[in-house]
Amino acid sequence: MRRKRAEDAVLKRIKNFPVVAILGARQVGKTTLAKSLKYDHFFDLENPRDELRLKEPHLALENLEGLIVIDEIQRKPNLFPLLRFLVDQKKKQKFLILGSASRDLIKQSSETLAGRIAYFQLGTFALDEVGNKSLQKLWLYGGFPQSFLSKTIEESRLWRNNFITSFLERDIPQLGIHIPANTLRRFWMMISHYHGQVLNYSELGRSFGISDMTVRHYLDILVGTFMVRILQPWHENLSKRQIKSPKIYIKDSGLFHTLQTIDSKSSLFAHPKLGASWEGFALENVIQILDIDEEQIFFWGTHSGAELDLMWQAHGKRYGIEFKYADAPAKTKSMMSAIENLNLNHIWVVNPGEANYPIDKKITAIGLNDLNNLTLSFTSPCDMNGLKASTKGSRPPG
Repeated sequence: MRRKRAEDAVLKRIKNFPVVAILGARQVGKTTLAKSLKYDHFFDLENPRDELRLKEPHLALENLEGLIVIDEIQRKPNLFPLLRFLVDQKKKQKFLILGSASRDLIKQSSETLAGRIAYFQLGTFALDEVGNKSLQKLWLYGGFPQSFLSKTIEESRLWRNNFITSFLERDIPQLGIHIPANTLRRFWMMISHYHGQVLNYSELGRSFGISDMTVRHYLDILVGTFMVRILQPWHENLSKRQIKSPKIYIKDSGLFHTLQTIDSKSSLFAHPKLGASWEGFALENVIQILDIDEEQIFFWGTHSGAELDLMWQAHGKRYGIEFKYADAPAKTKSMMSAIENLNLNHIWVVNPGEANYPIDKKITAIGLNDLNNLTLSFTSPCDMNGLKASTKGSRPPG
């Protein structure tokens, strides 16, 4: 399945930087994406032949020209100083590097290749890539390509179970992390019960019988390998007491369902975590489809109960999103409080329905399957309120 939005984003970076890094979870499609581009040379460091070819990397790379792809580069971090030397000396070389261990890879590459490298984080399939008719399948199966493309839910569930086992028993040790697979599996399952909730490290530690520091260490591993999202809180100088702890999400809805033993549509719709599942699923789709900088997204909440699921700033304005599993969401006190206290220009209430309609002057209900209509509003500093009165299939002015 072609991922045009991702292809365009990577090509734009390749045009402007000598080195581009595609980051993302194992089996999310990084290699497939790279191979869909026009490249001149390809090295896969999990292939013994290619690893042998790069035993003397300077000799192997110095005379090559064009776009050079290096997959699983985290296996050879000593390549980064060489890449810096080569791109400074060889103007006809460009490198596309792929890696699955984000924090170490970013740290190593950013220190060595400062000013020479751009990053692109490849997520799992989003709704605009698979089509609106597949919304429920994408939500239930998750967006890992092999899971989503499975012919049956049983096949998808088997793939996800095997993925979790392989990730814990093979991938984690390869990163030099020595935690028993069963320990990390139980921890992962435990935090799935906190999906969409404010994170309390002490509570997690007590529940699992470990220290706060160990909780943070385990979470760092799962965040750094793109399995978990930690969403930071927004707070500013207000009279209200604001929440200052982050929220936690299992990034892929399919993996969340596996960890929660949700194995069918009926079990999902009857599950007490239905709303939380929708929130996490819709959150990941919004971030990808609207191409919001992950460093600029927050949630907001107060100790008196007001909250906003997602907020960000663009073109000098502030916007918010609420995720509601309801076909006809209504205005809430929390929304009005967020607009007033955060000086928001607009809130969208993302839901599984198909109709878009105004809820209030600064609040619009929008179906997840119509997010592409919002994308147009991000291409220029124009006011995004143009979608307020739109209906299904309409386009905002821009």
